[in-house]
Amino acid sequence: MTPSQTHQPTLSELTGLTPLSATTTCRDPQAAYSELRAKWGQIAPVELEPGINAWLVLGHPEICQIVRNERLFSRNPHYWRLYAEQVVSPDSGLGPMMFPRDNAYFSDGDKHRRLREPLDDGLASLDEHKMSRMIRAACTELIATFAPRGNADLVAEYAAVVPMLAVAGMFGLSTDLGHQLRQALIALFGSGADSQAGNQNLERILTNTIQARRANPSDDLATAFLRHPNLRNDFELQQSMVLMISAGYETTTTWIAQTLRLMLTDPRFAGRLRGGRLGIDEALDEVLWRDPPMSNMPARYALADCQVAGQPVRRGDALILGFAAANADSRVHTNDPWLEVGNRAHLAWSAGPHACPAQRQGRMITRIAVDTALHRLQDVVLSVPAEDITLLPSPWTRCPASLPVRFTRTGPIPHA
Repeated sequence: MTPSQTHQPTLSELTGLTPLSATTTCRDPQAAYSELRAKWGQIAPVELEPGINAWLVLGHPEICQIVRNERLFSRNPHYWRLYAEQVVSPDSGLGPMMFPRDNAYFSDGDKHRRLREPLDDGLASLDEHKMSRMIRAACTELIATFAPRGNADLVAEYAAVVPMLAVAGMFGLSTDLGHQLRQALIALFGSGADSQAGNQNLERILTNTIQARRANPSDDLATAFLRHPNLRNDFELQQSMVLMISAGYETTTTWIAQTLRLMLTDPRFAGRLRGGRLGIDEALDEVLWRDPPMSNMPARYALADCQVAGQPVRRGDALILGFAAANADSRVHTNDPWLEVGNRAHLAWSAGPHACPAQRQGRMITRIAVDTALHRLQDVVLSVPAEDITLLPSPWTRCPASLPVRFTRTGPIPHA
């Protein structure tokens, strides 16, 4: 064959690709993933934004291989060819999620271990019993604000507020600052035109918090980070807080909202409200499989030319980890529903060195939030057809934009 006959287009040369955001905002994401698999296999080229392509890894074993091989696939965006060559605009909405930061998320090897340790130490130092009481009280107080109405939006008034209060509480932030953080993070995870502005607001709040804790230390994670010897300067400190807060807020909001949606719409789980056999813990796990808090996780960057599932990945290519797609991979499931009970081989928490450090805390917050809502809101049902529930725009997450419900009105609810 002549060279022209053997040439395969590079990732950047491919056109007409499926936008990544189309896989998260469509009604049936698994159908979208199936179409990509049918055309490309277990790794498919997608468009992150016009002219900016990446590989979406769809297969469960392929993701596991990639996340455990730091020598070939780096978390450091400096190795992303389109970033290094300034093809991606500095003002891109992808920036807050994919541009370099001095924290554990964007590091490998020794640097990753150094920056990960403050996160692990900080989480280990939390008083989980105290945290549990605080979260349950916050959930009860939130419900008391709308219970007398007999209707509410369980995203805007609840699922999006509980993690904000929990995360703000862990870092010693006021409720007002927590609400500001929420608006900043909605913009950041949307990866749209306001993403950079949201990131700047987030960093401003955290810089002010660092200065306040330096002057007046307290018993919170901000002070614990400030005192940790592994964080060598204020920028590493700020970016470690960005990581902990952004990951903790967005993923927990999505998990709460999707679990409430599941229990209010799926007959297998809705039966729990009337004494059925499937309850909250099963619903939590079902969501981690079907609609994980991060549907698509950015990113790994190839350090050398290689092949992944038969596709030619070139040095500097970006690979997005398709957790929602991989969780549906038939290679990690059986045809026996009884054998599936207790199966936690999902990738909702990722795997390898970068697996989520806050799995216990995330599950605790989500379980308390869902349990409190279903316990306190009598006869709660959706007030719109399930098919009318829309999603917040994001290429990374599938969080319901709202969950309008109605229920039996009640008077003031006593504190938990």
